[in-house]
Amino acid sequence: MTKQALTDLVLDASIAATLCADTPGNDLSLALERVCVQGMRLWLYTGEIHDTLTRVQAKISTTESVKSMTISDARQCLDQKLPKFQWLAALSQDMECADDADPLAVALICSIERLGGNAGILSGMPSRLDRGTPFTDVDSVFPSEFEPRVDFIDLKTQQDRIRPTLESGIHRVLHHGRYVMGAEIEALEERLAQMAGVEHCVCVSSGTDALLMTLMALEIGPGDEVITSPFTFFATAEVIALLGATPVYADIDPQTFNIDAAKIEAAITGRTRAIMPVSLYGQCAEMDEINAIGQRHSVPVIEDAAQSFGATYRGQRSCALSEIACTSFFPAKPLGAYGDGGACFTPDENLALKLRQIRDHGQDRRYHHAHLGVNGRLDTMQAAVLLAKLDIFEDEINRRQVVAQRYAQQLAVLENESKLALPMVRSHNTSSWAQYTIRVQCRDELQQALTKSQIPTAVHYPVPLYRQPALAQSETHCPQSDRAADEVLSLPMHPYLGEMAQERVSQTLAEALSCLLVGSDQHAGAKI
Repeated sequence: MTKQALTDLVLDASIAATLCADTPGNDLSLALERVCVQGMRLWLYTGEIHDTLTRVQAKISTTESVKSMTISDARQCLDQKLPKFQWLAALSQDMECADDADPLAVALICSIERLGGNAGILSGMPSRLDRGTPFTDVDSVFPSEFEPRVDFIDLKTQQDRIRPTLESGIHRVLHHGRYVMGAEIEALEERLAQMAGVEHCVCVSSGTDALLMTLMALEIGPGDEVITSPFTFFATAEVIALLGATPVYADIDPQTFNIDAAKIEAAITGRTRAIMPVSLYGQCAEMDEINAIGQRHSVPVIEDAAQSFGATYRGQRSCALSEIACTSFFPAKPLGAYGDGGACFTPDENLALKLRQIRDHGQDRRYHHAHLGVNGRLDTMQAAVLLAKLDIFEDEINRRQVVAQRYAQQLAVLENESKLALPMVRSHNTSSWAQYTIRVQCRDELQQALTKSQIPTAVHYPVPLYRQPALAQSETHCPQSDRAADEVLSLPMHPYLGEMAQERVSQTLAEALSCLLVGSDQHAGAKI
């Protein structure tokens, strides 16, 4: 095991005691601070809790400053010295160690297996170190270079933050055993509806299924047309085509990347049955204008809010801006599950009832199917996860705002020099910042340079929907979407992106862009 491979580090009782007894700034504290900055997670094993606390108590009670310490004091000391550690639960499989000279050592080895192959145990006990892998000593965890790790998204830190609530919710589901449509589903629907400010929420199996079931509830099918954005994830148009209808595209606003409301009306025909704007990258589309168009032509408006849950438009929440809205709980979304999930929102009681029936094979009562439907139910386990995440969701949205503001400050000079374009949020909007997406003409070259510097990026989205082989429309022409597909680049964005890591992203981007532009100028000069 190389020290670079370690992503998780379990501190045994001897290390925890040493850390609590040492003064701030010692080698051990410094080593742990550095590996945390590099993205390593620290754990204490609950199976060693009594040994850990008694060692801490004994170690500190021998110092001059503290003559005696209770177990409670020892626990408080741990919390102060190790503010970022997590308790690693002891499971039944860990206890097959009765015949070993050091049974807790065997239990520790068993426990880290569930952390994956990049986990190690930090110990100061020679007998444990003599066992070899996975035990290691302090010298082995000092990083050779002190450089903050950059993750595109960071679900590990989020998980650590909510672990007690998360584990409690999951165990509750395991205990009651209602894995499909358990009580957590209704609780989640109530909280989501309240948060969005809409009467009804129907949780479903994915964001894609939310869109599909919505179109089914509106009875959209062969021969119908649905107007939508050509610049978004494939699922938006896919569900239209799956029902035999035709996606019709209106080009995007080049500043927000959302559908250009001014281009929608020209696309309406006698076959138009719905308008489905996408609130892309976390910012709501211009819903007032779009709703007015829908009202004039008597067609419903469906907000595809897969990326914008938590955003606002003119003081109202995304998902409460039209007759019906759909969001996604894919793990990378602002509010993400630990698997697929989604939800539909509507103020219409009858529409909500129909959606509930469609998600359960069209049943209006047991074994009586009033409609054709699908198996579109959200798993109870995912509802438990989402309920835990909702407790910190508002704070995470606020943290995303801070990260976006830092990017704007750090990259302002590049925008002023016309080297790139930063995301623009309308004054009447707030964004949930599902992505932080810039525009730059040398996108592919810049992405390659950032990748070489271990800065993760993504392209959302490289191919407009009308150019996708499965949905190709040779007659469709949306120049703003074509240009965006060639220029957009999403930078790391999540609530836990620290200042040091973000500065590394911005600095690396500026340096790479400068080199690319110099190279481009030299190439142009050579041609002259």
